[in-house]
Amino acid sequence: MIPTLTDAEIDAGLAGLPGWSVEHGKLHRSYKFPDFPHAIGFMMTAAPMIEKKNHHPEWANVYNHVTVHLVTHDSGGITKKDLDLAGLLEGIAQRLL
Repeated sequence: MIPTLTDAEIDAGLAGLPGWSVEHGKLHRSYKFPDFPHAIGFMMTAAPMIEKKNHHPEWANVYNHVTVHLVTHDSGGITKKDLDLAGLLEGIAQRLL
């Protein structure tokens, strides 16, 4: 099991992830893309990389919005895996926004 992060460790990780926050014990980010194809493109671009990491987000798409929640369920909280995945998603999103 991967250890959960302390609040200070989470805050330090979030310092490099603009727009990300903690909501209900999970990392949270809501993206607004120019249109539906960009929103779906974000999800489809990220999906193979997410699968390779075997660490899957809770995410939802409504038209041009994608909402993401990250938590390591096996560990019962936020871990380094969540911060790493947030960084990956942020990099992909910034190319499409």
